[in-house]
Amino acid sequence: MVDQKKIEEAVRLLLEGIGEDVSREGLADTPNRVARMYEEICRGMDEDAALHLSKTFAVDSNEIVVEKDITFYSTCEHHLMPFYGKAHIAYLPNGRVVGLSKLARTVEVYARRLQIQEQMTTQIAEAVMEHLKPQGVMVMVEAEHMCMAMRGVSKPGSRTVTMAAKGCFYDDPRLQQYFFEMIRR
Repeated sequence: MVDQKKIEEAVRLLLEGIGEDVSREGLADTPNRVARMYEEICRGMDEDAALHLSKTFAVDSNEIVVEKDITFYSTCEHHLMPFYGKAHIAYLPNGRVVGLSKLARTVEVYARRLQIQEQMTTQIAEAVMEHLKPQGVMVMVEAEHMCMAMRGVSKPGSRTVTMAAKGCFYDDPRLQQYFFEMIRR
């Protein structure tokens, strides 16, 4: 649970620390706004992917399922700055599938918390494997990190790409190639 009062106090201290007058008109409500924002952007901390992946449907065929270009926004746990991009998920069912929106909701569960991209990619793949029990899954995440774009090395437009492959996607280079072809279409 997010403690809004603690966040408000921390924001007041931060503003004072950078030399701002926390009582000026433009900043008077900022601590409350920031607290409400963190409650929203960190809501995944209180969510479990099982909620979204537990309702499955029987299928007669086990053809590959690809959900691509799932937009997400997350927050870097190292700098508390945003990173955002697209997630792509493929899985080979084992007699059951999940509603397509549930894959996007699973991405949100892990993106809406303080996070690093490498960990988020693996968490999504592991959640799909655990709850859908497919023959395999592959997840690719492409993101721009504001901690690289706005500060430090200052390289806007650079993207970080991470992947996780489990089951048959880990073992079969042909499935991996098919995944890459599908997400580039």
